[in-house]
Formats: sequence, structure tokens, C-alpha cells
Amino acid sequence: MPGRIRAEVVAAVKERTPIEDVVREHVTLRQGGVGSMKGLCPFHDEKSPSFNVRPQLGVWHCFGCGEGGDVISFVQKVDHLTFSEAVERLADRAGIPVEYEEGGAPRRREDVGRRTRLVEAGRVAEQWYAEQLASSPEAVPGRRFLSERGFDREAAARFTVGFAPRSGEALTKHLRDKGFTDDEIVTAGLAARGSRGLYDRFRGRLMWPIHDVTGDCVGFGARRIFDDDRIEAKYLNTSETPLFKKSQVLYGLDLAKRAVAGQRQAVVVEGYTDVMACHLAGVDTAVATCGTAFGTDHIKVVRRLMRDDDDVYPAEVVFTFDGDAAGQKAALRAFGEDQRFVSQTYVAVEPNGLDPCELRQQHGDEAVRQLVASKVPLFEFAIATTIARFDLNTAVGRVQALRAAAPVVAQIKDRSLRPEYARRLAGHVGIDVEEARRAVAAAGRAAEQSGNRAGGPSERRPGFELEPAAPDQVVERPVLPRPDPRDPTVAMERQLLQCVLQAPWVLDTDEFDALGEDAFTAEMHRVVHSAVRSLGGLAEAGQGWHERVAAEVPDDARSYVTDLTVSELPVISEEGLSRLGASLQVEIAQRDLVRRERDVHSRMQRLDAAGDAVGYMAALREAQVLVERRRALAARTD
Repeated sequence: MPGRIRAEVVAAVKERTPIEDVVREHVTLRQGGVGSMKGLCPFHDEKSPSFNVRPQLGVWHCFGCGEGGDVISFVQKVDHLTFSEAVERLADRAGIPVEYEEGGAPRRREDVGRRTRLVEAGRVAEQWYAEQLASSPEAVPGRRFLSERGFDREAAARFTVGFAPRSGEALTKHLRDKGFTDDEIVTAGLAARGSRGLYDRFRGRLMWPIHDVTGDCVGFGARRIFDDDRIEAKYLNTSETPLFKKSQVLYGLDLAKRAVAGQRQAVVVEGYTDVMACHLAGVDTAVATCGTAFGTDHIKVVRRLMRDDDDVYPAEVVFTFDGDAAGQKAALRAFGEDQRFVSQTYVAVEPNGLDPCELRQQHGDEAVRQLVASKVPLFEFAIATTIARFDLNTAVGRVQALRAAAPVVAQIKDRSLRPEYARRLAGHVGIDVEEARRAVAAAGRAAEQSGNRAGGPSERRPGFELEPAAPDQVVERPVLPRPDPRDPTVAMERQLLQCVLQAPWVLDTDEFDALGEDAFTAEMHRVVHSAVRSLGGLAEAGQGWHERVAAEVPDDARSYVTDLTVSELPVISEEGLSRLGASLQVEIAQRDLVRRERDVHSRMQRLDAAGDAVGYMAALREAQVLVERRRALAARTD
């Protein structure tokens, strides 16, 4: 076995390898003073640059985490290599023959470090897959798939798209012929072991090679193209390997890194073909995740390249998501990580739900560029998506929408924008501006207190639900609370329901049945009122009336119906009962009409904000009808 690498080889590698060029493959550097360059450290998360490189001395040091060294130690640490592997990689890059102290001969290929061997296996597989797509008759469906999406042979070659034959052993045989061991082939994620030996991990699929930021092939994404494929998943990715960590790699980053650094922009799309479409359309900052959500480690990679440390001239991250529920969920998840960026975050959603690949195919390159140009701040999209979950035509829905959306506004990084978006929130929900501002301020205080208790920024925004409960999730209904008779309004409602159950003949049937479903404020009273409505209204009252109402309410409300039926009313004569019923009915009807007027005015406010003139006029007429009804009621009591 060869011994240590000769000292003169190590010295030559250091001398002939500009450290700044190697570091720039991972970090965007800028001048930091005389003879110094600086950027965001690749070894710990930071918002202000503390990572320094001194090219003339060939050294680097981070004042944040304390790490430092020369070009060899940097490659060791960033790529998780041994000393010998790092020297070999840099020597190969500089064209320096590697000699060893024992015998002076270069190491045989099979003796080279494991990572180097795995990278080489990936490179050989990438080249072989691409050759199969270009020439194999079996790959015709794959070539057709690409052509139908607007990708010709030149585009496929640019992204080295390939094809995995269906035989199940072709790649394994090819790699063995190239000198790779079974252990290396399996460890690289290119094959798996079965009862009959090795079989190819990917079979009968289109193949996209996934490269790390330096350009090494570390894994593959594979798409199903045959209907009889026994594996139904549309996409398969390389399993976790020493090279491939899906939470840390971004498809297309090796091609996009210079543009990302130069333009200080990253466009995050959802699929491999979307990356291809964007780059071919001129959006060369596009990248995509590989089988996972855009997460913390991806953010670190992008931030280092964009030099995301300038809040005066911030960089920008643009997320493109489908307009469907899954896309909205992905956008909300991305907003949950927004505070990790100094840069401005945006979202670009095509109105018809087209992804960049479909958009380019149907409308051309310019449409893709326009999609990115039409971006809106991510927090705007998050606010609109959050509000859309609630029924703004009800008071409860508006309160819930305000509670859910206020924390989103409170987390807008640019504090000067918060008052304006609080005003917009009020318009969208249909509430008073001051009420929205108070809710935003309270949400901001809650977030700060949560962060202080946790010893740092809160990982999850208070009140901001990223994922609503699953539709099939069973949620137990809480026990109905007993109404508080000390509340004058509640007491009035109770007496009216007593009249409904004990003496319905003293009430105006039409007027009572015209009450809205939210006419009663106490939840228990709304349940009883709903039961009356479900039976056909007060007009259906007759023999066995209170028993029928009791049968319509939930079990925990039946005793209260009995209570309403037997409790005495504060009158001693039939005439007094009639006067009490009439006055209660008018008072509660008037309150109901006032509430419904507020609801309509809230809807008018939202329609006005949305520029819907037709809807606004229809709501205005509805409001006028309610006002006339309320005036007519008031005239009856004069």
C-alpha cells in the first residue's frame, strides 16, 4: 500500500490552488478590506458575514464559529473528506501528479478514498444513462416525453438527462466492467441487493442527475414513463447515501450558482422539468428541491451563494408553486421559514395553475420570464391564503380570520410595511382598521414573548396554522356551556326561548322565523333556536312541542330545554305574557338586524377593496332592505 502523500506534492497543491476560487464554489465572497475577502460561513448559520479569506496567505478563518485553516482543510471540512482525499481532489484539479512516500507511485484507482470512488461511479452512471437516452430504441418513450414538453436533444444533453433500461442489471454490469465493486455500486445508491444478487435501483425511467454545488454527481431523480411500471410512484430519488442528502441538495444549483451569486436571486421551483424550462427561458437562477420540502439546510446553501447579509440592498428568493391546495400548503411552509432570510421572499403563481414547464410549452419563454417578474411578496400570498380558509360572511369567520392572519402581518420583516398591511387586512376581512392594527400589535408582542421564553426566535409563528387538521380527523365537540343569566342580553334571550317553548301563541310567528341563525349570542341558545328552525319554525308548534325540540338538540342540551320549558316567566297574567313576548321579540329582532347590517357592511368593505362594483351594489341593496325592516320594527314600539 502507498504511504503518505509526499510533502512537496502537498506544498505544490497549496501553491497552485487559489483558495478564493475553491471557496467561491460554496460561498459568495466580496472585498472585506486590504488583502481580505468575506462572506457567510458555510459551517454555521449566520446573518452577518464573519467568514474571512486571505488569498495572499492562502488561509481562511471564521470569527463566528472559530473554524479556520488552508485550502486543503477547507475542502476536507466542506466535502467531508480525509486529508489524502482532499489533496487528491485538488491535485487532480490543478493537474499535479500525486506521489507517495512508499514507492513514489500514484495510488491505484481502487485504493482512492471512498468518496472519490462514489463520485466517479455517479459520473460514469450519468454518462451511461445519457448515452442510453440518446441512442437506445428502448428509450423512445423517454425521448417522446421530453419532446412533448418542449425539450429537444440539445436540451436533454445540456442537463444530461438519461434513461435507465428496464432489464434491471444493465447499469450494474457496466459499472462492474469499469472496475467498481458491488459495495461501491450499492453505497452510491445505484443498485440494491436482492436474493439473486445486485439489481439496478432505477429501471425503465427517465433520469435526471443531481449535482452538488461543485458539479459532482451525487444522486439521481427518476420519473415513471411506462404504464406497466410495477413501482407506481411518479418520481423516485436516490436513497440517502454518503453523498446524497436530499435536505441539503438543490437540483440545478451547479448550473445556477454563478447567476444566483451575480444577480443575488434564487427562483425555487417544484420539479426537474421546471428547472429545465426556466433555464432555457432565460431564468438561469432556478433550482428545485429533490423529493422534499425547501428547508433549513437548503436556505443555508442559498444564503451563502446570494450573500444574503445586506438588508439595505437585499437579495430575493422567488418561490413558484402550483395554485392548488398542495401549492398553497408549500407556500405557507416556505413562509414559516421566511425569518431565516435577510433577503426579500416572493411567490409567483400562474393564474391558471400552470407550472413553469407547462407555461413554457403553451405560451413560450417570455411567459416564464413574466411569471417570475409578476412575483408578489410571500407574506401577501400567505395573508390571502390564510384568510381564504374562513367564511367572512359570518362574524365568527371574520374573528377567526383576523386571529389567523394578524400573526402573518406581525412577522413582516420590514416593520415600516406592517401598518399598511394591517390596513389591507382590515379591508380583506371587513373590519375596522384600528381593530386590525390592535390584533397585529398583540400578535407581535406574543411572538416576541414566545421567542424570549425559548431563548431565541420562535420556530413556529404563534397563531399561524401551516397545516389545517386532516378532513378525516375526528375532533370531539366540547360540551355546550350553560348560558350566564347575569348577562342582560343572555337573560333576554332565555326569556324569549321560554316563551317559544311555553307559550308560542303569544309570539309573531313570521317575525320569529325571520330571525337569522346568529340572532342569539349564547351558544346554547343558538342550538335551541337551530332546533326550532330545523322543525319548520314556530309555525309548527303544537302538541308535544317541547318534546320535539328536545329531541332535535344534542344530548348535553336536552336538560336545558327542559329547564326552559318548566322555569317560570316573570309575569302573572296572559296579557302580561303577551306584552313580554312582543317586547322580547322586537328587541332581539332589532339586535339581529343591526348585526346583519354590520355583516353586510363588512362584505361591502371587502367588495370595495376587491373592486367588485356589481357585488358592492347588490350588497348595498341588501343593507337598505335590512335598514327598512329595522325601522318598521321600531315604529311598532312607538
